[in-house]
Amino acid sequence: QLQASGGGLVQAGGSLRLSCAASGRTFSSFSMAWFRQAPGKGREFVAAINWSGRDTNYADAVKGRFTISREDAKNTVYLQMNSLKPEDTAVYYCAVARLYYGLTADRYEYWGQGTQVTVSS
Repeated sequence: QLQASGGGLVQAGGSLRLSCAASGRTFSSFSMAWFRQAPGKGREFVAAINWSGRDTNYADAVKGRFTISREDAKNTVYLQMNSLKPEDTAVYYCAVARLYYGLTADRYEYWGQGTQVTVSS
């Protein structure tokens, strides 16, 4: 089970840190990722980190503003979001996959329930 938290309402230019804690099993050998879905739009890749934490992958829209990290001792992945924009408003989902940390949502095996991020202008 994956539990996402940390969402909320923030003004443009502000920051939020999302967390996704796994329970029931360890995901230390899995890649972990964040996706988002805005109203009326499809699920969009945001960022991913491989099992070792050495390699990351970001969507162009968030490069330089968002940072993904993991803490395997806590079975948790984080998404630090800085310089937030109104277009970042969405429900953010965490996901895990074996040996994959790309953009394709279907390749991820386990999903969290989502946390709402709202950025006001």
